[in-house]
Amino acid sequence: METRIIGVETEYGVHTVHPTKRPLAPDEVARYMFKPVVSWGNSSNVFIPNGSRLYLDVGSHPEYATAETTRLDELLALDAAGDSIMHMLVTQARQAMAKDGFDGDVYLYRNNADSLGNSYGSHENYMIERTTQYRRLTQALLPFLVTRQLIAGNGVVIKDPAALPLADQFPGRSEPHFAFSQRADYMHEAISSSSTRARPMINTRDEPHSDSTKYRRLHVIVGDSNMSETTQLLRFGTTDLLLRIIESGKPLQNLQLAHPVRAIRQTSHDLTGQTPLELADGRTMTALELQEFYLTQAQEFLARQGPHHEHLEQIMDLWSRTLDAIASQNYSAIDTEIDWAIKHKFMTAYANKNNLDWDAARLVQLDMSYHDIHPQRGLFNLLEARGAAARVLTDAQVQAAHDNPPATTRALLRHRFIETARAMGMDYSMDWMHMKLNYHPLHTLYVRDPFETDISIVDELFAKVASAGH
Repeated sequence: METRIIGVETEYGVHTVHPTKRPLAPDEVARYMFKPVVSWGNSSNVFIPNGSRLYLDVGSHPEYATAETTRLDELLALDAAGDSIMHMLVTQARQAMAKDGFDGDVYLYRNNADSLGNSYGSHENYMIERTTQYRRLTQALLPFLVTRQLIAGNGVVIKDPAALPLADQFPGRSEPHFAFSQRADYMHEAISSSSTRARPMINTRDEPHSDSTKYRRLHVIVGDSNMSETTQLLRFGTTDLLLRIIESGKPLQNLQLAHPVRAIRQTSHDLTGQTPLELADGRTMTALELQEFYLTQAQEFLARQGPHHEHLEQIMDLWSRTLDAIASQNYSAIDTEIDWAIKHKFMTAYANKNNLDWDAARLVQLDMSYHDIHPQRGLFNLLEARGAAARVLTDAQVQAAHDNPPATTRALLRHRFIETARAMGMDYSMDWMHMKLNYHPLHTLYVRDPFETDISIVDELFAKVASAGH
């Protein structure tokens, strides 16, 4: 696709601490968090003025799905705005809890696993054309996604390898260590229509949220919930670029993995990237070799086709530097830009200073703190404030994304609809394709084209309703 719509859904982990009393369960805290949301939108599942969706997911996980966008910088800004909105809800929840006698603290984590073995995700959505051969695309994409953790993993302290899911089926390193990915050990299948029970890397459920004769949605649920903007830029940018290569019809080598689930675990637990991964045809390639292959393909593609957005030079440079850093085992060139390298640098320095091994409880606590979204308490946010983590965005871009939608998608119409309905005191509801004024008879705006941006169709609907005396 010349212009691709991209979005990301982020699930957050909730944790409470009380010095003397039983802390509230996560579902109880989530209800406190979403009281203002229900008051504002009459539901715990609402669309907000920037065109994004805010809701409680299965298991009472607070979740935020960005509005549709065609720009990577807008995607990052919308996603960052989600953290800020969630922090605001946590702050309000703590105040309400205190009034009810619960004066403990609430932590909201942008990570992928809790101490009980539960996993929650960061789901990427890429629009592809319906005419794309879906099976060919997903098979070609899978080896890239399995090894993408080298360039986009969050990093994780593995205190007890034996406690990992399916550890007996996928034996790896037995001693405590640092790994590339939080999410990798929780993948159960390569490709599946389920997103919770089977937890695949690519979810095939066909929900295009658009004209199904033209488009479908590629739903990637294998990624870590990144904290670093530069890591996110690399994660989304390289995946979009590889999709373009596949869609162009360029034949790629047959690099199908014999055991993708085993391979993703093997890759995560080897920071050298050198563990041989078995291919379906009997050959072996390392994770580093696979990523170097895709990097070369991307370089050759761009040399022929040219860049399709302004971030590609930065993406290609960071991709190359990250693979070089892994090959040389010298991470200094990327330790302000790639999540796992940022975390590894801090953890290693802290462990050395305090004579700690990777099974130290303090390191596990710091690992969690890295993902705390609190702007003055979260470890990553503190590192970023000190210049130890690079940025792509400005504070002004993130602030603007709180209330303003992307201008190149129907999120603009959603924004106009919400603002107008609220200003006129009208009851409404919506999903990704429908905007409804809840009067009798219902007045519904149906937007099948996600690239639709003509605000006049919203204004005409409200004019029609107003003229009818509603």
